[in-house]
Amino acid sequence: MAVNWTKELTDQLDFHWKMHTRPKLEGLTDEEYLWEPVAGCWTVRPRKSDDEPGTGPFTIDFAYPEPVPPPVTTIAWRLGHILVGVLGARIASHFGGEPIGYDTYPYPGTAAEALAELDKLYPQWVAGVQSLDEEALARPCGPAEGPYGQYPMATLVLHIHREMIHHCAEVLLLRDLYRSR
Repeated sequence: MAVNWTKELTDQLDFHWKMHTRPKLEGLTDEEYLWEPVAGCWTVRPRKSDDEPGTGPFTIDFAYPEPVPPPVTTIAWRLGHILVGVLGARIASHFGGEPIGYDTYPYPGTAAEALAELDKLYPQWVAGVQSLDEEALARPCGPAEGPYGQYPMATLVLHIHREMIHHCAEVLLLRDLYRSR
């Protein structure tokens, strides 16, 4: 039996997105988006200076190297990570999307803005994955993936899907915790 790997890879994420994640993000409020469940959370904040990550009126908390243990992050921070590092940068480097980087991204300050960005980027990622045939899935990812550039594109797709499922599950858990305070 022949396996259509492009379809399987697309269906893996799309099922999770359409059946679990996106419907459960409906009604996300700004208060939930920015809620800090513990002191010291990393989040998206109003910009105080030009040397902070991003552009526009909001910035994202960030440090390199990341503190050990890493800080708890808000829904805003997690969605910012998905928008830039998970979807946006990969769409730009592999599927011809607009360049997106942590230092140049205008971070959404509201839940509605973040969800609108997700609704813009998610279908671009899926369309990009759907454009990959068996040969393209086997090709190396290339220099945009740094030390992982020699890995096949299928490995990157699986990694991005794992990141999406993981971080979206965290966002939904934070919504549950917020509701159950």
